[in-house]
Amino acid sequence: MDVAIHHHRSAAAARRTAREVAARGVRAATLRADLRRPGAPARVVAAAARALGGLDVLVNNAAVFARMPLGRTTHAEWDTILALNLRAPFFCAQAAARVMRRGGHIVNIADVAVTRTWTGYIPYTIAKSGLVTLTRMLAAALRARGIAVNCVAPGLVLRPRGFSRARWQALTRGGATRTPEDVGAAVVFFATCPRHVTGQMVLVDGGVSRGRPGRRP
Repeated sequence: MDVAIHHHRSAAAARRTAREVAARGVRAATLRADLRRPGAPARVVAAAARALGGLDVLVNNAAVFARMPLGRTTHAEWDTILALNLRAPFFCAQAAARVMRRGGHIVNIADVAVTRTWTGYIPYTIAKSGLVTLTRMLAAALRARGIAVNCVAPGLVLRPRGFSRARWQALTRGGATRTPEDVGAAVVFFATCPRHVTGQMVLVDGGVSRGRPGRRP
């Protein structure tokens, strides 16, 4: 597939990824946008379709991950999380549906947090839980147009900024962590599967969420 890579602040990383994509013999474009801003999701999707000559797959991956306990979460933090993690995927999907005239696939990236009760991440978990519900709603709304909508919910994958190695090792003890390649394989499956596979969520967490409670400090 030709690929359009959206970024906000990570221009250098986006260009590096584009070079890696182009080295495989396909087209790659980079598109900058702050998806929290009204109109930005529609503009970036339209720009991707222009750059690639159409659009077959949308992956809603942009997100903010931040610790926000009940007593310390501000209005601004709440609005930022919901705007990027939930509102933006909706409007990206809305825009994608307009240009996917021959059908297509939308893949939303949720989080294993939707199966847990991590009280330090209330706005984040609410947004990702909403994304799972949005997946089902979009699947029903777009089925007749030949657009499949599914969701991948990864477990712990990469150590976040600010996490010490000792803290990360304590969290991932017992095999809870997955690799980026594991998550990518699930995304590729939903991006290429038959379109009657729709409205589904796949957990990529090594089965940990089905085995023991787990926690995120």
